[in-house]
Amino acid sequence: MTPQELLEDAARRPCEAADHVLEGVGAEALHARPGGANPVAWLLWHAARQEDAQVAALAGTEEVWTGQGWSARFGLDLPDADTGFGHGPEEVARVRVDSADLLRDYLGAVVERTAAYVRGLTAEDLDEVVDRSWDPPVTRGARLVSTLDDAAQHLGQAGYARGLAEEGWRGPW
Repeated sequence: MTPQELLEDAARRPCEAADHVLEGVGAEALHARPGGANPVAWLLWHAARQEDAQVAALAGTEEVWTGQGWSARFGLDLPDADTGFGHGPEEVARVRVDSADLLRDYLGAVVERTAAYVRGLTAEDLDEVVDRSWDPPVTRGARLVSTLDDAAQHLGQAGYARGLAEEGWRGPW
């Protein structure tokens, strides 16, 4: 398996997790905040938004969020550049969606762009330093791994939040 194939596989996994978390979810569970936790809707939106923004920056392209019209489809009371980093309870509450399909479809569009991007990278591209503000400096490969890891963690949190919101719901795990 090449590094690009490995990254593509990792990039696609949040979609599989999202399918399980969102299957049959109702609006109440989608936006529930059990114990004050972030709701499923926010967690999936943020997982997709952070990946979208970070991969677009690496690729030097427009984000899927604005470039494919997802911002308008979501119609959130947040700036287009907002990815959810640093959100407090008030901002989290602004992420409300009418359907789980909207979340699933946006995540899918982001994942497809990420998969296409990583397929085109070379070993030299992955080793390129993209951020010197860290010690050690961050390579493109390390940034991709941290971005994909962040998305995977948020999908796990979404499964847990759904389990708390809907007593008796069990994911496939």
